[in-house]
Amino acid sequence: MGMIKKKRCRNCRRLFIPDHRNRDRQKYCKRAICRQASKSASQEKWLNKPENNNYFRGTLNVQRVQEWRRQNPGYWKPKQSNKAIALQEPLTPQPSENNKDNSDFTNNALQDFLKVQPPVMIGLISNFIGSALQEDIAQTLLRMQQSGQDILYCQPQKRGGKDDCKVPNFTGAGA
Repeated sequence: MGMIKKKRCRNCRRLFIPDHRNRDRQKYCKRAICRQASKSASQEKWLNKPENNNYFRGTLNVQRVQEWRRQNPGYWKPKQSNKAIALQEPLTPQPSENNKDNSDFTNNALQDFLKVQPPVMIGLISNFIGSALQEDIAQTLLRMQQSGQDILYCQPQKRGGKDDCKVPNFTGAGA
């Protein structure tokens, strides 16, 4: 792999790295002023060639342009935007139904649950699970809280099942 050779812009005289696909022909840098100067120089070079002197002149070109203008009347006028005609159908408002009990959401809101925990605990859990996302930390905290309550209050989840409350249940979703 060779060294990248910088070139000097013909317009602003600054050094620049040419595009790798066009490095042999690129003479101007990517600044807007220099691109405009490149376009002007290119057009001037094209117009100065003798074979291009009458490129857009002659009876054939005049007839072609006149025919196109007849087929496209008013092409130069600004378009009238009709806001009544849209690409989408108009939305009809629908009443929202909030008849459900949302008390569970207020008791376990992610932000509220995270604010009451000391920052050290949050950092410890974040390092433990390998994620700094609040949602992941909150899910882990909820699982840990449930596990702690199971251990402290020793209430088995199933009747007639295993009564060992010392083994925490970390089978839930998350880390």
